Amino acid sequence: MEELEEVVVQYGMEAYEYLSHFSILVQLGTIAALFLPAWAIARWAEPRLEERARQIKDMPGLLRVIVAGIRRIQWGIYALLLSLAYVSFNIFELDSKLIYSAMLLSISWLLISMISVAIRSRALRKVFAFAAWIYVAASILGITDDVASLLDRAGFSFGRGEGMRISVLLILQSILVLGVAMWLSFSLGNFLDRRIQKVDELTPSLRVLLGKIARISLVFFAGLIAISSLGIDLTAFTVLSGAVGVGIGFGLQKVVSNFISGVIILLDQSIKPGDTISLGDTFGWIRELRARFVSVVTRDGREFLIPNEDFVTTQVINWSFSDRYVRLDVNFGVSYDSDPHEVIRLAIESTSAIDRVDSSIKPPVCWMTAFGDSSLDFKLRFWISDPQGGLTNIRGKVFLALWDTFKENGINIPFPHREVIMKTPVDIETKHSTGHVND
Repeated sequence: MEELEEVVVQYGMEAYEYLSHFSILVQLGTIAALFLPAWAIARWAEPRLEERARQIKDMPGLLRVIVAGIRRIQWGIYALLLSLAYVSFNIFELDSKLIYSAMLLSISWLLISMISVAIRSRALRKVFAFAAWIYVAASILGITDDVASLLDRAGFSFGRGEGMRISVLLILQSILVLGVAMWLSFSLGNFLDRRIQKVDELTPSLRVLLGKIARISLVFFAGLIAISSLGIDLTAFTVLSGAVGVGIGFGLQKVVSNFISGVIILLDQSIKPGDTISLGDTFGWIRELRARFVSVVTRDGREFLIPNEDFVTTQVINWSFSDRYVRLDVNFGVSYDSDPHEVIRLAIESTSAIDRVDSSIKPPVCWMTAFGDSSLDFKLRFWISDPQGGLTNIRGKVFLALWDTFKENGINIPFPHREVIMKTPVDIETKHSTGHVND
């Protein structure tokens, strides 16, 4: 640490002596003074240019790049003003090295910020832009080796013998290399996943499983390659891996259980995207299979994130496991003066006319089931191929179709009648005097 402090003090004194020269102060003043007009011109021009750029239609990619450039026009104007100042200083044979460096830094920041637009995440975009600009700035100023040496001295060693040394430079390099490797692996994994999802020859569950295997494998190998490229001995992580294993065994049981359950679900294909399922009080269709949970969307628009373990350890009703057809029953009754043969014919005809009822492959059937107290009881059975479209609504359409058909053909749907007989209260005095009671 004392050696590091001496280096910092030495660099500080050299910087102070360098900045004390009159020519350097003049260049710093020029650099600072030109920033204000660049800001003012950009503030005036930016909204006008963006308004005209917004007129570009049907080209969202080009529009995004143009708008990103317009919003960074201040740095372009600033670089232009610095270049004019650099030429002016050279004409009068004045020292202009600092202005030249500032011009290169502003141009570098403009280009890096434009390139970073390709990164969707705002946080990652800012981290990439600052890190890249700092590296470029150190290269332009010619202090790359000095900064690397300074960062390498700030560290510590552990372990026996030579052991392993961790420095600020190693940490920054690790973050950069791992970040780039992870970004490339995620991008390539998402690309492969999208291509796999388009292969119709594979089942939906197999497509999801292959996509997850591809992404996880790419991330794993990218991490190993990045660590190896930094010269880090993987055996140094033995203790860490043991601690992680203990942590998984005690604290992450549910996480691992859900992950393994997800793999089992994908292998046995018990559920797949698009299936209509019932789990407890939840009825809906599966939208997506994830590593930890299954996304189930219900008819009211709510999305339940159910852990994978629940689909392995509890009873699940899969309405479309072996095929996509689902049978529904509707019970109804008609009056005793109706012809049951005509009732069956009308019920089948009216139900077959409903659009969601699949009557071409599995036509509806209707059976008389009982002689009820006040009606002839029937059971109507029909099939649908889209249970995710709802069950209550299709039953309601069938009831309405039966009502309209029976009303047109004079068939009555009975309802129970109740008779209440009121008897005269018993007169106690009359009973004792006459010996009987009149009803």
